[in-house]
Amino acid sequence: MRGSELAREPGVIGGRRVLAVLCLTQITGWGVLFYGFPVLAPTIVADTGWSGTAVIGAFSVAQLVSAVVGVPVGRLLDRHGPRVVMTVGSLLAVAALAVVAAARSLPLFYAGWVLVGVAMAGVLYQPAFAALTRWHGEERRVAAMTAVTLAGGLASTVFAPLTAALAAHLSWRETYLVLAAMLAVLTVPAHLFGLRLPWPAHPAATDARHPTTIARSRPFVLLTVSMSLGALAIYAIVVALVPLFAERGLSTTTAAWALGLGGVGQVVGRIGYGRLVARTGVRARTAGILLTASASTLLLGLIPGPAVVLIAVAVLSGAVRGIFTLVHATAVSDRWGNAHYGRLSGLLHFPLTVTAAVAPWAATALAGTLGGYPAVFTVLAALGVVAAGISLKSVPRGGETYTSK
Repeated sequence: MRGSELAREPGVIGGRRVLAVLCLTQITGWGVLFYGFPVLAPTIVADTGWSGTAVIGAFSVAQLVSAVVGVPVGRLLDRHGPRVVMTVGSLLAVAALAVVAAARSLPLFYAGWVLVGVAMAGVLYQPAFAALTRWHGEERRVAAMTAVTLAGGLASTVFAPLTAALAAHLSWRETYLVLAAMLAVLTVPAHLFGLRLPWPAHPAATDARHPTTIARSRPFVLLTVSMSLGALAIYAIVVALVPLFAERGLSTTTAAWALGLGGVGQVVGRIGYGRLVARTGVRARTAGILLTASASTLLLGLIPGPAVVLIAVAVLSGAVRGIFTLVHATAVSDRWGNAHYGRLSGLLHFPLTVTAAVAPWAATALAGTLGGYPAVFTVLAALGVVAAGISLKSVPRGGETYTSK
Protein backbone atom coordinates (compact mmCIF):
# COMPACT_ATOMS: atom_id res chain seq x y z
CA MET A 1 0.00 0.00 0.00
CA ARG A 2 2.76 2.38 0.96
CA GLY A 3 4.70 1.45 -2.16
CA SER A 4 1.75 2.29 -4.41
CA GLU A 5 1.31 5.60 -2.62
CA LEU A 6 4.96 6.43 -3.21
CA ALA A 7 4.58 5.49 -6.86
CA ARG A 8 1.75 7.94 -7.23
CA GLU A 9 3.41 10.69 -5.21
CA PRO A 10 5.47 12.29 -8.04
CA GLY A 11 2.27 12.69 -10.05
CA VAL A 12 0.53 14.33 -7.12
CA ILE A 13 3.47 16.63 -6.45
CA GLY A 14 3.77 17.43 -10.16
CA GLY A 15 0.08 18.22 -10.42
CA ARG A 16 0.24 20.51 -7.43
CA ARG A 17 3.30 22.24 -8.84
CA VAL A 18 1.57 22.81 -12.17
CA LEU A 19 -1.49 24.22 -10.40
CA ALA A 20 0.64 26.57 -8.27
CA VAL A 21 2.60 27.71 -11.34
CA LEU A 22 -0.54 28.43 -13.35
CA CYS A 23 -2.16 30.32 -10.47
CA LEU A 24 0.93 32.54 -10.24
CA THR A 25 1.26 33.10 -13.97
CA GLN A 26 -2.47 33.75 -14.52
CA ILE A 27 -2.48 36.46 -11.84
CA THR A 28 0.59 38.02 -13.43
CA GLY A 29 -0.47 37.54 -17.05
CA TRP A 30 -3.98 38.92 -16.62
CA GLY A 31 -2.75 41.67 -14.33
CA VAL A 32 -0.03 42.94 -16.69
CA LEU A 33 -1.53 42.26 -20.12
CA PHE A 34 -5.18 43.03 -19.39
CA TYR A 35 -5.87 44.97 -16.20
CA GLY A 36 -2.92 47.34 -16.47
CA PHE A 37 -4.33 48.95 -19.61
CA PRO A 38 -7.55 50.48 -18.18
CA VAL A 39 -5.45 52.15 -15.47
CA LEU A 40 -2.88 53.56 -17.92
CA ALA A 41 -5.20 54.42 -20.84
CA PRO A 42 -6.13 57.96 -19.65
CA THR A 43 -2.46 58.78 -19.09
CA ILE A 44 -1.56 57.42 -22.53
CA VAL A 45 -4.22 59.63 -24.13
CA ALA A 46 -3.06 62.70 -22.23
CA ASP A 47 0.63 62.13 -22.95
CA THR A 48 0.43 61.22 -26.65
CA GLY A 49 -2.49 63.32 -27.82
CA TRP A 50 -4.02 60.29 -29.51
CA SER A 51 -7.79 60.02 -29.21
CA GLY A 52 -9.29 57.85 -26.53
CA THR A 53 -11.10 55.82 -29.19
CA ALA A 54 -7.82 55.13 -31.00
CA VAL A 55 -6.03 54.07 -27.83
CA ILE A 56 -8.85 51.79 -26.67
CA GLY A 57 -9.09 50.43 -30.20
CA ALA A 58 -5.53 49.10 -29.92
CA PHE A 59 -6.52 47.08 -26.86
CA SER A 60 -9.55 45.67 -28.67
CA VAL A 61 -7.33 44.73 -31.61
CA ALA A 62 -5.16 42.74 -29.20
CA GLN A 63 -8.20 40.76 -28.07
CA LEU A 64 -9.28 40.09 -31.64
CA VAL A 65 -5.78 38.92 -32.57
CA SER A 66 -5.81 36.68 -29.50
CA ALA A 67 -9.03 35.09 -30.73
CA VAL A 68 -7.64 34.41 -34.21
CA VAL A 69 -4.31 33.05 -32.97
CA GLY A 70 -6.07 30.92 -30.34
CA VAL A 71 -7.26 28.46 -33.01
CA PRO A 72 -3.80 27.27 -34.18
CA VAL A 73 -2.52 27.54 -30.60
CA GLY A 74 -5.19 25.01 -29.61
CA ARG A 75 -3.78 22.52 -32.12
CA LEU A 76 -0.26 23.02 -30.77
CA LEU A 77 -1.49 22.47 -27.22
CA ASP A 78 -3.17 19.17 -28.14
CA ARG A 79 0.00 17.87 -29.80
CA HIS A 80 2.84 19.26 -27.69
CA GLY A 81 1.43 20.49 -24.39
CA PRO A 82 1.61 23.92 -22.75
CA ARG A 83 5.27 24.23 -21.73
CA VAL A 84 6.74 25.55 -24.99
CA VAL A 85 3.58 27.46 -25.92
CA MET A 86 3.36 29.31 -22.60
CA THR A 87 7.12 29.95 -22.33
CA VAL A 88 7.31 31.41 -25.83
CA GLY A 89 4.11 33.36 -25.16
CA SER A 90 5.64 34.86 -22.02
CA LEU A 91 8.82 35.89 -23.87
CA LEU A 92 6.75 37.43 -26.66
CA ALA A 93 4.63 39.31 -24.10
CA VAL A 94 7.73 40.91 -22.62
CA ALA A 95 8.96 41.99 -26.06
CA ALA A 96 5.49 43.22 -27.05
CA LEU A 97 5.18 45.46 -23.99
CA ALA A 98 8.61 46.88 -24.77
CA VAL A 99 7.31 47.81 -28.25
CA VAL A 100 4.21 49.40 -26.71
CA ALA A 101 6.34 51.40 -24.28
CA ALA A 102 8.67 52.60 -27.03
CA ALA A 103 5.92 53.50 -29.53
CA ARG A 104 6.08 57.14 -30.63
CA SER A 105 3.49 56.74 -33.36
CA LEU A 106 0.01 55.25 -33.39
CA PRO A 107 0.87 52.56 -36.00
CA LEU A 108 3.79 51.33 -33.88
CA PHE A 109 1.54 51.41 -30.79
CA TYR A 110 -0.96 49.20 -32.64
CA ALA A 111 1.85 46.88 -33.79
CA GLY A 112 2.85 46.41 -30.17
CA TRP A 113 -0.71 45.51 -29.18
CA VAL A 114 -0.98 43.06 -32.09
CA LEU A 115 2.03 41.27 -30.58
CA VAL A 116 0.38 41.46 -27.16
CA GLY A 117 -2.67 39.73 -28.66
CA VAL A 118 -0.52 36.89 -29.99
CA ALA A 119 1.08 36.57 -26.55
CA MET A 120 -2.34 36.53 -24.83
CA ALA A 121 -3.32 33.47 -26.85
CA GLY A 122 -0.25 31.69 -25.50
CA VAL A 123 -0.34 32.65 -21.82
CA LEU A 124 -3.87 33.32 -20.57
CA TYR A 125 -6.78 30.99 -19.78
CA GLN A 126 -6.92 28.89 -22.97
CA PRO A 127 -3.51 27.15 -22.61
CA ALA A 128 -3.89 27.00 -18.83
CA PHE A 129 -7.24 25.23 -19.15
CA ALA A 130 -5.82 22.84 -21.75
CA ALA A 131 -2.98 21.95 -19.35
CA LEU A 132 -5.32 21.33 -16.43
CA THR A 133 -7.80 19.34 -18.53
CA ARG A 134 -5.12 16.87 -19.68
CA TRP A 135 -2.97 16.71 -16.53
CA HIS A 136 -5.71 16.67 -13.90
CA GLY A 137 -8.17 14.37 -15.64
CA GLU A 138 -11.93 14.15 -15.38
CA GLU A 139 -12.19 13.97 -11.60
CA ARG A 140 -9.93 16.90 -10.68
CA ARG A 141 -10.11 19.27 -13.62
CA VAL A 142 -13.07 21.31 -12.36
CA ALA A 143 -11.42 21.93 -8.99
CA ALA A 144 -8.14 22.84 -10.70
CA MET A 145 -9.83 25.21 -13.16
CA THR A 146 -11.75 26.80 -10.31
CA ALA A 147 -8.50 27.45 -8.44
CA VAL A 148 -6.86 29.02 -11.50
CA THR A 149 -9.85 31.25 -12.27
CA LEU A 150 -9.93 32.34 -8.64
CA ALA A 151 -6.30 33.39 -9.05
CA GLY A 152 -7.14 35.12 -12.32
CA GLY A 153 -9.98 36.92 -10.56
CA LEU A 154 -7.45 38.38 -8.12
CA ALA A 155 -5.39 39.87 -10.95
CA SER A 156 -7.33 43.14 -10.96
CA THR A 157 -7.19 43.32 -7.17
CA VAL A 158 -3.39 43.03 -7.23
CA PHE A 159 -2.33 44.75 -10.43
CA ALA A 160 -4.81 47.62 -10.82
CA PRO A 161 -3.61 49.37 -7.64
CA LEU A 162 -0.01 48.31 -8.30
CA THR A 163 -0.13 49.82 -11.78
CA ALA A 164 -1.69 53.00 -10.39
CA ALA A 165 1.05 53.23 -7.74
CA LEU A 166 3.76 52.84 -10.38
CA ALA A 167 2.10 55.40 -12.66
CA ALA A 168 2.05 57.91 -9.80
CA HIS A 169 5.86 57.97 -9.82
CA LEU A 170 6.75 56.90 -13.39
CA SER A 171 5.60 57.69 -16.90
CA TRP A 172 3.24 55.21 -18.55
CA ARG A 173 6.12 54.04 -20.73
CA GLU A 174 8.33 53.36 -17.72
CA THR A 175 5.42 51.70 -15.94
CA TYR A 176 4.95 49.27 -18.82
CA LEU A 177 8.67 48.47 -18.79
CA VAL A 178 8.50 47.68 -15.06
CA LEU A 179 5.44 45.49 -15.64
CA ALA A 180 7.23 43.76 -18.53
CA ALA A 181 10.18 43.06 -16.23
CA MET A 182 7.82 41.53 -13.65
CA LEU A 183 6.31 39.38 -16.38
CA ALA A 184 9.78 38.21 -17.42
CA VAL A 185 10.91 37.40 -13.89
CA LEU A 186 7.72 35.64 -12.77
CA THR A 187 6.24 33.90 -15.81
CA VAL A 188 9.10 32.91 -18.11
CA PRO A 189 10.98 30.70 -15.61
CA ALA A 190 7.71 29.48 -14.08
CA HIS A 191 6.47 28.19 -17.44
CA LEU A 192 9.87 26.88 -18.52
CA PHE A 193 10.70 24.97 -15.33
CA GLY A 194 7.28 24.48 -13.72
CA LEU A 195 5.48 22.81 -16.64
CA ARG A 196 7.96 19.97 -17.19
CA LEU A 197 5.55 17.08 -16.64
CA PRO A 198 5.35 14.64 -19.55
CA TRP A 199 2.42 15.48 -21.80
CA PRO A 200 -0.01 12.54 -21.43
CA ALA A 201 -0.82 10.37 -24.40
CA HIS A 202 -3.76 11.54 -26.43
CA PRO A 203 -6.82 10.29 -24.52
CA ALA A 204 -9.55 8.33 -26.17
CA ALA A 205 -12.24 10.64 -27.46
CA THR A 206 -15.70 10.43 -25.92
CA ASP A 207 -16.91 11.32 -29.41
CA ALA A 208 -14.86 9.20 -31.85
CA ARG A 209 -15.35 11.58 -34.76
CA HIS A 210 -12.61 13.81 -36.14
CA PRO A 211 -12.50 17.22 -34.40
CA THR A 212 -13.36 18.95 -37.69
CA THR A 213 -16.51 16.85 -37.90
CA ILE A 214 -17.40 17.73 -34.32
CA ALA A 215 -16.79 21.43 -34.99
CA ARG A 216 -19.23 21.30 -37.91
CA SER A 217 -21.88 19.37 -36.00
CA ARG A 218 -25.15 20.96 -35.00
CA PRO A 219 -24.51 20.74 -31.21
CA PHE A 220 -21.11 22.46 -31.53
CA VAL A 221 -22.47 25.22 -33.77
CA LEU A 222 -25.37 25.80 -31.38
CA LEU A 223 -22.98 25.80 -28.41
CA THR A 224 -20.87 28.45 -30.14
CA VAL A 225 -23.91 30.62 -30.88
CA SER A 226 -25.26 30.19 -27.36
CA MET A 227 -21.94 31.00 -25.65
CA SER A 228 -21.34 34.00 -27.92
CA LEU A 229 -24.77 35.52 -27.27
CA GLY A 230 -24.35 34.83 -23.57
CA ALA A 231 -20.91 36.46 -23.57
CA LEU A 232 -22.30 39.56 -25.24
CA ALA A 233 -25.07 39.82 -22.67
CA ILE A 234 -22.76 39.15 -19.71
CA TYR A 235 -19.62 41.11 -20.60
CA ALA A 236 -21.39 44.21 -21.94
CA ILE A 237 -22.60 44.77 -18.37
CA VAL A 238 -19.04 45.40 -17.17
CA VAL A 239 -18.76 48.47 -19.41
CA ALA A 240 -22.39 49.57 -19.16
CA LEU A 241 -22.73 49.41 -15.36
CA VAL A 242 -21.08 52.76 -14.61
CA PRO A 243 -23.18 54.81 -17.09
CA LEU A 244 -26.31 52.95 -15.92
CA PHE A 245 -25.66 54.02 -12.34
CA ALA A 246 -25.04 57.58 -13.55
CA GLU A 247 -28.46 57.59 -15.23
CA ARG A 248 -29.92 56.42 -11.91
CA GLY A 249 -28.44 59.54 -10.30
CA LEU A 250 -25.68 57.71 -8.43
CA SER A 251 -22.07 58.85 -8.19
CA THR A 252 -19.13 57.44 -10.10
CA THR A 253 -17.67 56.34 -6.77
CA THR A 254 -20.77 54.28 -6.01
CA ALA A 255 -20.63 52.77 -9.48
CA ALA A 256 -16.95 51.91 -9.01
CA TRP A 257 -17.75 50.18 -5.71
CA ALA A 258 -20.51 48.20 -7.42
CA LEU A 259 -18.11 47.14 -10.16
CA GLY A 260 -15.44 46.19 -7.64
CA LEU A 261 -17.86 44.21 -5.48
CA GLY A 262 -19.00 42.47 -8.66
CA GLY A 263 -15.43 41.19 -8.86
CA VAL A 264 -15.82 39.77 -5.37
CA GLY A 265 -19.02 38.14 -6.60
CA GLN A 266 -17.05 36.47 -9.39
CA VAL A 267 -14.75 34.83 -6.84
CA VAL A 268 -17.66 33.66 -4.70
CA GLY A 269 -19.47 32.25 -7.73
CA ARG A 270 -16.41 30.28 -8.84
CA ILE A 271 -15.94 28.81 -5.37
CA GLY A 272 -19.39 27.24 -5.59
CA TYR A 273 -18.99 25.87 -9.10
CA GLY A 274 -17.80 22.43 -7.99
CA ARG A 275 -20.99 21.83 -6.04
CA LEU A 276 -23.04 23.00 -9.00
CA VAL A 277 -21.29 20.48 -11.26
CA ALA A 278 -21.89 17.69 -8.74
CA ARG A 279 -25.65 18.38 -8.62
CA THR A 280 -26.54 19.22 -12.22
CA GLY A 281 -26.10 17.92 -15.74
CA VAL A 282 -24.47 20.05 -18.41
CA ARG A 283 -27.75 20.96 -20.11
CA ALA A 284 -29.46 22.28 -16.97
CA ARG A 285 -26.25 23.91 -15.73
CA THR A 286 -25.59 25.89 -18.91
CA ALA A 287 -29.16 27.04 -19.42
CA GLY A 288 -29.59 27.82 -15.71
CA ILE A 289 -26.54 30.08 -15.58
CA LEU A 290 -27.60 31.95 -18.72
CA LEU A 291 -31.14 32.44 -17.35
CA THR A 292 -29.79 33.65 -14.01
CA ALA A 293 -27.57 36.10 -15.87
CA SER A 294 -30.64 37.35 -17.77
CA ALA A 295 -32.61 37.78 -14.56
CA SER A 296 -29.88 39.82 -12.85
CA THR A 297 -29.41 41.95 -15.98
CA LEU A 298 -33.13 42.63 -16.22
CA LEU A 299 -33.26 43.63 -12.55
CA LEU A 300 -30.45 46.13 -13.11
CA GLY A 301 -32.40 47.60 -16.00
CA LEU A 302 -35.73 47.81 -14.16
CA ILE A 303 -34.87 48.71 -10.55
CA PRO A 304 -34.33 52.46 -10.10
CA GLY A 305 -32.79 52.14 -6.64
CA PRO A 306 -31.90 52.50 -3.85
CA ALA A 307 -28.13 52.15 -4.31
CA VAL A 308 -27.77 49.24 -1.89
CA VAL A 309 -30.23 47.14 -3.92
CA LEU A 310 -28.50 47.94 -7.20
CA ILE A 311 -25.14 47.04 -5.70
CA ALA A 312 -26.53 43.74 -4.40
CA VAL A 313 -27.80 42.87 -7.88
CA ALA A 314 -24.43 43.91 -9.35
CA VAL A 315 -22.73 41.44 -6.99
CA LEU A 316 -25.14 38.70 -8.12
CA SER A 317 -24.35 39.61 -11.72
CA GLY A 318 -20.65 39.32 -10.93
CA ALA A 319 -21.15 35.88 -9.39
CA VAL A 320 -22.92 34.69 -12.52
CA ARG A 321 -20.14 36.16 -14.66
CA GLY A 322 -17.59 34.23 -12.64
CA ILE A 323 -19.48 30.96 -13.07
CA PHE A 324 -19.90 31.62 -16.80
CA THR A 325 -16.11 31.61 -17.19
CA LEU A 326 -16.04 28.04 -15.86
CA VAL A 327 -19.09 26.97 -17.88
CA HIS A 328 -17.23 28.13 -20.98
CA ALA A 329 -13.96 26.51 -19.85
CA THR A 330 -15.59 23.10 -19.34
CA ALA A 331 -18.07 23.27 -22.23
CA VAL A 332 -15.98 21.17 -24.62
CA SER A 333 -14.81 18.50 -22.17
CA ASP A 334 -18.32 18.22 -20.69
CA ARG A 335 -19.72 17.33 -24.11
CA TRP A 336 -16.93 15.66 -26.12
CA GLY A 337 -14.27 14.67 -23.57
CA ASN A 338 -10.66 15.78 -23.35
CA ALA A 339 -9.16 14.29 -26.53
CA HIS A 340 -9.46 17.38 -28.75
CA TYR A 341 -9.87 19.97 -26.01
CA GLY A 342 -7.19 22.39 -27.24
CA ARG A 343 -8.43 22.56 -30.82
CA LEU A 344 -12.16 22.62 -30.06
CA SER A 345 -11.82 25.13 -27.22
CA GLY A 346 -9.76 27.34 -29.54
CA LEU A 347 -12.59 27.29 -32.06
CA LEU A 348 -15.15 27.99 -29.34
CA HIS A 349 -12.96 30.70 -27.78
CA PHE A 350 -12.64 32.66 -31.04
CA PRO A 351 -16.20 34.07 -31.32
CA LEU A 352 -16.40 34.59 -27.56
CA THR A 353 -13.28 36.75 -27.59
CA VAL A 354 -14.60 38.70 -30.57
CA THR A 355 -17.87 39.21 -28.72
CA ALA A 356 -16.06 40.44 -25.60
CA ALA A 357 -14.10 42.91 -27.72
CA VAL A 358 -17.25 44.17 -29.46
CA ALA A 359 -19.40 44.35 -26.31
CA PRO A 360 -18.33 47.89 -25.20
CA TRP A 361 -19.22 49.38 -28.58
CA ALA A 362 -22.45 47.37 -28.78
CA ALA A 363 -23.61 48.65 -25.40
CA THR A 364 -22.76 52.26 -26.26
CA ALA A 365 -24.43 52.06 -29.67
CA LEU A 366 -27.57 50.51 -28.19
CA ALA A 367 -27.75 53.21 -25.52
CA GLY A 368 -27.72 55.91 -28.19
CA THR A 369 -30.35 54.12 -30.26
CA LEU A 370 -32.66 53.11 -27.40
CA GLY A 371 -32.38 56.31 -25.39
CA GLY A 372 -30.53 55.11 -22.33
CA TYR A 373 -28.86 52.22 -20.52
CA PRO A 374 -31.96 50.80 -18.75
CA ALA A 375 -33.29 49.80 -22.16
CA VAL A 376 -29.87 48.36 -23.07
CA PHE A 377 -29.99 46.08 -20.04
CA THR A 378 -33.45 44.89 -21.04
CA VAL A 379 -32.19 43.96 -24.50
CA LEU A 380 -29.15 42.20 -23.03
CA ALA A 381 -31.45 40.22 -20.72
CA ALA A 382 -33.49 39.11 -23.73
CA LEU A 383 -30.29 37.97 -25.50
CA GLY A 384 -29.46 35.88 -22.45
CA VAL A 385 -32.84 34.13 -22.61
CA VAL A 386 -32.30 33.35 -26.30
CA ALA A 387 -28.82 32.01 -25.49
CA ALA A 388 -30.28 29.77 -22.76
CA GLY A 389 -32.86 28.36 -25.15
CA ILE A 390 -30.25 27.59 -27.81
CA SER A 391 -27.95 25.97 -25.24
CA LEU A 392 -30.54 23.25 -24.59
CA LYS A 393 -29.76 21.85 -28.04
CA SER A 394 -25.97 22.10 -27.64
CA VAL A 395 -25.47 18.72 -25.95
CA PRO A 396 -24.68 15.83 -28.35
CA ARG A 397 -26.51 12.54 -28.04
CA GLY A 398 -25.18 10.78 -24.97
CA GLY A 399 -23.50 13.96 -23.69
CA GLU A 400 -25.94 14.41 -20.80
CA THR A 401 -25.17 10.89 -19.56
CA TYR A 402 -21.44 11.53 -19.80
CA THR A 403 -21.48 14.74 -17.79
CA SER A 404 -24.20 14.08 -15.25
CA LYS A 405 -22.99 13.18 -11.77
